[in-house]
Amino acid sequence: MVEAGPAGEPIAVSSSGPDGAQTLLLLHGVGTTGWMWRRLVADLSSDLHVLVVDLPGHGASAARPWRSLADTVDAVAGVIHSSARDGRAHLVGLSLGGYVALELAARRPELALSATVSGVNVLPFPRPRLMRLAGRLMSPFMTAGPLLRANARALAVHASDYAGYAAAARSMAPGTFLAVGEDLLTYTVPAVAATSTTRVLAMAGSQEQVLIRRSLPVVATAFPQGEARIAPGVGHAWNGQSPELFAAAVRATVNGAAPPPALLKPEADG
Repeated sequence: MVEAGPAGEPIAVSSSGPDGAQTLLLLHGVGTTGWMWRRLVADLSSDLHVLVVDLPGHGASAARPWRSLADTVDAVAGVIHSSARDGRAHLVGLSLGGYVALELAARRPELALSATVSGVNVLPFPRPRLMRLAGRLMSPFMTAGPLLRANARALAVHASDYAGYAAAARSMAPGTFLAVGEDLLTYTVPAVAATSTTRVLAMAGSQEQVLIRRSLPVVATAFPQGEARIAPGVGHAWNGQSPELFAAAVRATVNGAAPPPALLKPEADG
């Protein structure tokens, strides 16, 4: 299904599961598509109404350019208004999708019943100029075979998933990687999060980048109903490495239950 967002360009949305159930909205990372959520959809669509979005500049939404995080939040809010049960949804976001989910939870809590996010950094990078330069150097080669294979190894993409991973990455519109990176380089949790009613679970793999792990308590304490957990033995894209645990964490947040005991509190992370 394709819906028109506020700027007029199409926003691609797929829907599965019972229409009368609570809505779960899945938000993917940069350089991929809703394809990355296929296992989670299979696990949770039996009793949840699952919406999967291709974000601007990606996949079936590539015709709508990435303009800003705020523009993307508006587009996703439009999807919730038009397609979610009672105009509210439980959000799940990894990496880029996690930032979108946090923004919605902070600025539009009336739309977000809960937000389960992973792989988000809200702390200053030590060398932002160097990171911008690296992004400019890498951007032309993001969809080239050698870099795709290197990224797949870093993300622990299974060999059987590589073809799908590569196809999703190559669907990203030119310039999207740089535009997204510029938007997220200095991201901080909005102060208005302190008044949000959205339940938030911030997660990271124990093998995740250190700034992302250190961001967990910052995100959790920014929201009145925030919690933070570490997933042991996995990295950034752990929805593929440990899909059952990831799904259990999402389901717990949706149900207002405690996170699975297999997830560790950040202070227990060595």
